[in-house]
Amino acid sequence: MDALLKEIAERVGPANVLVGDDVTARRVDWLTGSPCRAAAIVRPATTAELAAVMRACHAARQPVVTHGGLTGLVHGAEAAPDELVISLERMNAIEALDPVGGTLTAQAGVPLQRVQEAAEEIGLQFPVDLGARGSCTIGGNIATNAGGIRVIRYGMMRQQVLGLEAVLADGRVVGSMNHMLKNNAGFDLKQMFIGSEGTLGIVTRAVLRLQPATPDVQTALVACPDFTALTGLLGHMGRELGGSLAAFEAMWQSHYRLLTETSGRHLPPLAPSAPFYVIVESLGCAPDSHAELFARALEGALDQGLVVDAVLAQSDTQRQGLWAIREDIEGLIQALAPLFTFDVSLPIPAMEDYVAEVEAAIHHTWPEGRVVAFGHLGDGNLHLSVGVGSADPEVRRAVETAVYAPLSPLGGSISAEHGIGLEKRDFLSLSRNAEEIALMRTLKQALDPLDLLNRHKVLPPGAA
Repeated sequence: MDALLKEIAERVGPANVLVGDDVTARRVDWLTGSPCRAAAIVRPATTAELAAVMRACHAARQPVVTHGGLTGLVHGAEAAPDELVISLERMNAIEALDPVGGTLTAQAGVPLQRVQEAAEEIGLQFPVDLGARGSCTIGGNIATNAGGIRVIRYGMMRQQVLGLEAVLADGRVVGSMNHMLKNNAGFDLKQMFIGSEGTLGIVTRAVLRLQPATPDVQTALVACPDFTALTGLLGHMGRELGGSLAAFEAMWQSHYRLLTETSGRHLPPLAPSAPFYVIVESLGCAPDSHAELFARALEGALDQGLVVDAVLAQSDTQRQGLWAIREDIEGLIQALAPLFTFDVSLPIPAMEDYVAEVEAAIHHTWPEGRVVAFGHLGDGNLHLSVGVGSADPEVRRAVETAVYAPLSPLGGSISAEHGIGLEKRDFLSLSRNAEEIALMRTLKQALDPLDLLNRHKVLPPGAA
């Protein structure tokens, strides 16, 4: 290892090979706060430096784990003492902006919020948005195919990537920096790396698709009397708002009441007595006509009994206050610790019964256990937070089984947007059949036969 680190230091500079306390002082994720246990952290500044590092690691058969913003929730950034961490923190430049073609070229270490702000400066927008926008990175967003709150309108990260560059396990550079909307010249190679969680290659740069700016934002929090009204509201707002509907974020009463009345962390804009709450958000260009359209859609929902109460944000401060209830993960951690978090997707009509089934299973074993449900209902994505008073491994396994097992007969997924990492690896067969997993193994073997890139992640044991 010493000889390898010396060789790597010659490529990236001694100051960019961290060892000892400089490694353990860093965390591998924000939720657990666990220290990094890697043998060293390597910080290349360019694709060429990273390629040289990977050539050296390949020759030494040295496994590596890639670090971005470390906002993941599935232990995808954990590194063992015999592994090296490749941190892309120094690869943080926005290289180009093309207002005519509507593209932005960024290195993998650029935070999502910086990309959003750069797009705004030229009158455009980068539409992917999530609570960790200030710290998550473009490379991590691509590696996990991030979703967020505007998937219902713009799609996930996959839909925003026109081209990318990646370094393979042996140091080869795959440069597929396409800038065009249309390019049917052979296989679309970038798709292999999007969502692969760093197991097939390390994404270094990307060409991102920008969208026209939508400066007028209309946001409301509404209360629904039952699940039928909730799904009816989704259809109604979609029809009335057309392409402007950008977010439809549902909160079960368990979430809304906990973070308002029970914890006192937020003043409840609406009484916490309804079974379901929704943040509905629309993005438009013409403030007057857009506001009128949004108000008319809400009035129609009230007239039809789809909504029993509503509050319309009158300022950006009020809008942020509504979203703060939805995005207060710290509040959930404090209230439910030790906390288990889950990110699943399933058909929207099945959500009410699914959540009830999970709650029943948890309460059967842990009568005092709590299940909190919220999520991107408009695109079939639910987040569950579960607290049962213990985080022991056998307890975790039982809770995971209670959450994941009902998804299989529904055709649901154990991961909607957070990825698989280590946490969900053993449950992958509930969402992917044997042929799919076998093909994933074939791709892994073809691109990383020595199993050097983020080993043990995503695929069950024996996958390399």
